[in-house]
Amino acid sequence: MFHEIRFPTTIAFHSHGGPERKTEIVTLGSGFEERNAVWAHGRRRYDIGYGLKTLDDIHAVIAFFEARLGRLYGFRFRDFTDYKSVSPTAPITPRDQVLATGDGTAKRFQLIKTYNSGPSSYQRPIVKPVASTLRIAVAGVEQSGFTLDAATGLVTLATAPSAGAAVTAGFEFDVPVRFDSDKLTVNLANFQAGEIPSITLVEIRV
Repeated sequence: MFHEIRFPTTIAFHSHGGPERKTEIVTLGSGFEERNAVWAHGRRRYDIGYGLKTLDDIHAVIAFFEARLGRLYGFRFRDFTDYKSVSPTAPITPRDQVLATGDGTAKRFQLIKTYNSGPSSYQRPIVKPVASTLRIAVAGVEQSGFTLDAATGLVTLATAPSAGAAVTAGFEFDVPVRFDSDKLTVNLANFQAGEIPSITLVEIRV
């Protein structure tokens, strides 16, 4: 269950967190290790407590929490460290990310973001794009004939790209998350004394 609404960005901007992985490690008798990646994709976790600066901020979070019924409904979250098809300060272009290579038949493509480092790379499915920011190109030529399912990140082109033509895209996106607890606890005395409450959000699969 998911609500297509974004958590208040003024509070999200001051949050902290990032991706986590799950790796099983077995140490052998020889001292060598066997490592296995349990998750195919990373899972992000954020603490939004750092974004609460005023009583109005607390009120806004309480309202958002109650409207989501605690952990029941997921929602969109803007991770300001990673919310574009390029780095946060770079402009979006329709050639930022390679989605696929045309085969003359396929018209539908999943938005992805590829992370490269040395000889390794990781492709992250983007399932909550910001529709108004999407730009698409085929063989380097920007396209206007396409539709986007903003709830899944699936793009459908009006015409199937020819065989060998690169399908590329540029976009902004959100992270699908939920509250990690069914309880909010904020001590006003401690808050006014400068203590930061801990309110955790966790990424979900949708």
